[in-house]
Amino acid sequence: MEPILLTPLQVHRLYGIHQNTLLKWERHGLIRPLRTPGGRRRYRREDVEALLGLEEARRLAPQVVLYARVSTRKQEAYLQNQIARLEAWAKERGLRYEVVAEVASGVNERRRGLAKVLNRVKRGEVEAVVVEYEDRLARFGLEYLKAYLEAFGARLVVLNGEVDQEHPEDLQRELAEDLVAIVSSFAARAYGKRGSVSRMRAGRKRRPPAEGEHGEEA
Repeated sequence: MEPILLTPLQVHRLYGIHQNTLLKWERHGLIRPLRTPGGRRRYRREDVEALLGLEEARRLAPQVVLYARVSTRKQEAYLQNQIARLEAWAKERGLRYEVVAEVASGVNERRRGLAKVLNRVKRGEVEAVVVEYEDRLARFGLEYLKAYLEAFGARLVVLNGEVDQEHPEDLQRELAEDLVAIVSSFAARAYGKRGSVSRMRAGRKRRPPAEGEHGEEA
């Protein structure tokens, strides 16, 4: 298998190591970068992690992340049931796992729990992300998330299909709330653009005439 090569910027983003630190390690013979045809440095991922002592942490990291989500606090019982079923699935297979659960809309692009999962995947610590239903992970853009997981060597495991058919009332409530969230988002953007245009027009009207624009001819 070819080694994973990282640019200095990628090393900084993944591990918080500044380029100056990499150069210091290089001067002391602790790490030896490869060079591109253009002379740019590329670092083997395993070399960086060995210096940081991450190999042992990687071996102890969870094999899978169990992700559960509901839209509102009123669905706390449903959330706990999701977690219980996901844990039962992982225990049956003897997997090491971590549970990430959150209360957030399926169209929310700033979910902390999901961001945590994606960061773990990016660091190569997760083999699979497991959800009970596809819509627990995302209402839209699921294929993009799958592609992201696969790009870092992880996969998405869906236990029961696209949507939960056993809790129609919860599903209808969530769909209604997600629809409201979508409409609100588009409305905010639309009004924001409209307000910006109005302010621009008002500014033009208030702009004092330039010298000579409306003055009397000499």
